[in-house]
Amino acid sequence: MTVVLDTNALMMPVECDIRVFEELQRLLGTVDPIVPEQVLAELDSLSDGASEAATAASVGFDLAERCRVVEADPDYADDAVLAVARRDGVEYALTNDKPLRERLLAAGVPVISLRGEHKLAITHP
Repeated sequence: MTVVLDTNALMMPVECDIRVFEELQRLLGTVDPIVPEQVLAELDSLSDGASEAATAASVGFDLAERCRVVEADPDYADDAVLAVARRDGVEYALTNDKPLRERLLAAGVPVISLRGEHKLAITHP
């Protein structure tokens, strides 16, 4: 199953104590995680400093090494996630960003997001 991850999905391990890749495997079995290059750029810019968000972004950037990086035309990371999610072969999007989740669902893309304390769940359009 191909899953596109957004910026906050990669920050979940620090911010929400979620083992993202283990949870994806629990939900879907074998997973092909992908991230648009704009997500990497956003994580890189957020990782400056000593705040919890900067730490989460730094961890997310490292976790992105486990993903296949793809190109997308939009400059903004959320727009890039949406564009990639609409491509053939991408079956799910992982985000905890409510506005992006709504945009993805409106485009017919199933969304994986946080449910409860430490679990992910799928919402279908």
